[in-house]
Amino acid sequence: MTNMEYDFGMVGLGVMGRNLLLNIADHGFSVVGLDLDPVKAAALEAEAESGKPIKGTTSIQEFVDSLQKPRALMLLVPAGKAVDAAITNLLPYLEPGDIVIDGGNSYFPDTNRRILELQEKNLHFFGMGISGGEKGARYGPSMMPGGDRQAYERLRPVFEAVAAKVDGEPCVSYLGNGSAGNYVKMVHNGIEYGIMQLIAETYDLLKRGVGNSHEEIQHMFEEWNGSEVQSFLVEITGQILKKTDDVTGQPLVNLISDRARQKGTGKWTSQNAMDLQVPLPTVDIAVTMRDMSAYKEERVLAAQSLAIKPTSSEANAEWHELENKLRNAFYFAMLVTYAQGLVQLRVASDTYQYELELQEVAKIWRGGCIIRAACLEDIRKAFAVNPALPNLLLDPIIGQELLNRQEDMRTIVKLAIERGIPVPAMMTALAYFDAYRSETLPTNLIQAQRDYFGAHTYERIDQPGIFHTDWD
Repeated sequence: MTNMEYDFGMVGLGVMGRNLLLNIADHGFSVVGLDLDPVKAAALEAEAESGKPIKGTTSIQEFVDSLQKPRALMLLVPAGKAVDAAITNLLPYLEPGDIVIDGGNSYFPDTNRRILELQEKNLHFFGMGISGGEKGARYGPSMMPGGDRQAYERLRPVFEAVAAKVDGEPCVSYLGNGSAGNYVKMVHNGIEYGIMQLIAETYDLLKRGVGNSHEEIQHMFEEWNGSEVQSFLVEITGQILKKTDDVTGQPLVNLISDRARQKGTGKWTSQNAMDLQVPLPTVDIAVTMRDMSAYKEERVLAAQSLAIKPTSSEANAEWHELENKLRNAFYFAMLVTYAQGLVQLRVASDTYQYELELQEVAKIWRGGCIIRAACLEDIRKAFAVNPALPNLLLDPIIGQELLNRQEDMRTIVKLAIERGIPVPAMMTALAYFDAYRSETLPTNLIQAQRDYFGAHTYERIDQPGIFHTDWD
């Protein structure tokens, strides 16, 4: 290696790390990558365009010594023990003021711990969520950094250059203190779970419940991507349904097992929402349905022993009318899912002192990331007008959108019930809407029950104080 000093370093040259580093090099920065696998280190240089200042190495010392000071280097290795191991290996070579960025899906308490551990050595540690997959990393992801604000200035030119752009604005922003970046990415992934479940339910209702052909469903999703529900996940659904198997000629999706996998970020989102006492039912049920999918053998038995004849209903509505109702129902549920996640971010920001600005979160989600959607611009505007907005449902414009579509939402849920098709994410989105707009909930009865069997006490609406009753 020459004595050249590189602008930015990457530890971990798998698909994501290599593509992001190539993206950074495309924007005029000199980069060096470290991977203990010599094949991956060599692949980095092999993929680089001629003349670009890109270097791959398997030597930790060579890697660190080649970086400009204060050094800026990112870890793109699997979350958990691999991150701690990478930090341990780097520490003997780093100097005070250097910046270490974790670009993986690390659990936010781990990020808090690492920040404190590296602070003791006068090192800056950033947790940064990155969304967009392989293609996003290569050509423009959405990035969610959190950590020391002053240290971020060293990173800003690189991140703003390589991020996806919407209306000329980069889809990256300093989000807040501590583990804010990893936390926002965690909730992003929870919302992703919810929207994917909503799309799957829409597909299932049309296929099994209404009896539409595969081609009709594929065409519908393709058309939807030109409507108000336009989003990355709707777009790729249309593309997925178009793909045929090279061997059988069947739609490939029909040959894929229905046992869904997950890496834990949706579960973390639900668990932490419960810790914060934030209702997140659409994400919760999306996690539950992935869990349900694992019980394949039992579901096969139950399909035989618990077979039901769906309740007969009126003849199917004309297709155009049904499609409009279904699109309205999907849009309703999608908006409610975003609303739930953003409430969690607001409460978490207050609890963990992140100082999040939800307008900025919506802004950087508009492009590059998996949950990018046309409606995020309306969501951004809602928080720009009222940064203290407690819930998107209270924004006049979005609230009216929900009111305009809620009858179609109810119609679609009733249709699913009649046909015996599970649409729990749609149901919980509607239940969340109805509960949130209920001035009075029946939880007064729950409080009375708690006091009856456990003397847990209750409050009254007509006088102050805490009360207990002998109910016998």
